[in-house]
Amino acid sequence: MAKKNIITKKSLAFFEKYLNNAAPTGYEWEGQKLWMDYLKPYVDTFITDTYGTAVGVINPDAKYKVVIEGHSDEISWYVNYITDNGLIYVIRNGGSDQQIAPSKWVNIHTKKGIVKGVFGWPAIHTRKNDKDSPVPKLDNIFIDIGAKDNKEVEKLGVHVGCVITYPDTFHVLNKDKFVCRAIDNRAGGFMIAEVARLLHENKQKLPFGLYITNSVQEEIGLRGAEMITQTIKPNVAIVTDVCHDTTTPMIEKKTEGHTEIGAGPVISYAPAVQNKLRERIIETAEAKKIPFQRMAASRMTGTDTDAFAYSNGGVASALISLPLRYMHTTVEMVHKEDVENVIQLIYETLLTIKEGETFSYFD
Repeated sequence: MAKKNIITKKSLAFFEKYLNNAAPTGYEWEGQKLWMDYLKPYVDTFITDTYGTAVGVINPDAKYKVVIEGHSDEISWYVNYITDNGLIYVIRNGGSDQQIAPSKWVNIHTKKGIVKGVFGWPAIHTRKNDKDSPVPKLDNIFIDIGAKDNKEVEKLGVHVGCVITYPDTFHVLNKDKFVCRAIDNRAGGFMIAEVARLLHENKQKLPFGLYITNSVQEEIGLRGAEMITQTIKPNVAIVTDVCHDTTTPMIEKKTEGHTEIGAGPVISYAPAVQNKLRERIIETAEAKKIPFQRMAASRMTGTDTDAFAYSNGGVASALISLPLRYMHTTVEMVHKEDVENVIQLIYETLLTIKEGETFSYFD
């Protein structure tokens, strides 16, 4: 499979539209609809659940089931408190970083539509230039929507519990770097959809059921994966998420390891990663000359891999990560070649899996 055929103009246009759409944790359904609409020509049917996870299924009647998975949600904020003079304090919905908030535009999602606002911050002239100078914290960042008081805020439709996202949109940097908020992990949903597209276009017939799974609520504890794995009851799960590029400043490689954008997919070693399945992925990468990197986790991967692995009495699971710079900011950055190599690695690995394989250490 030639690399030049992986990301097409049509698929890149979908990726941009999919990234630009807001889908915060707990509010993923509009993004899921976009994803399902793109995936529809390449699958036989869909499964959805109560909280919004979406699954495209190929060969739904097959007893042996393989999952390829990404998660659909993005980090965000909630309106937590509205002051008498109309300023808004927030709490996290997922791992939102207060350090990047000051001077950012925001979209507050209300029943009346989007209300624009900004994270305000005192001017440099008014701050002490010493160790007592304020730094962004959860209790001092605030949103200003231009309202004079709390009554005007409420009149605009903003209330406690409204979810808040950043409006930053997709850009291509220097021809081969994709930059946007929510690449963690809208890229995962995109990559597994591309796998399904390639299987369809290349007329590949799989000897098992393939469940292309776009889970919700990963950012607050792998919750969507916990739910959907009980519905699917898979035999195998290959999960894709992002991991850190550790080559930029202020990251300690002694603790974070060495992984970088442009050097290929990252294959994880962790208790939740089933060793035989991981070795199958590595053997596939070597056979198909797909560059890859290695990463060690400690107790857990921190991804939906953990949820699948420890479900249903144990599911053979592995993690293929996309290296990313500036995670949980609005300028997350990945390399186009890495995206294509993750797609190819998942695709080629699927073609090696036989119906009924247990990946048991005792066979």
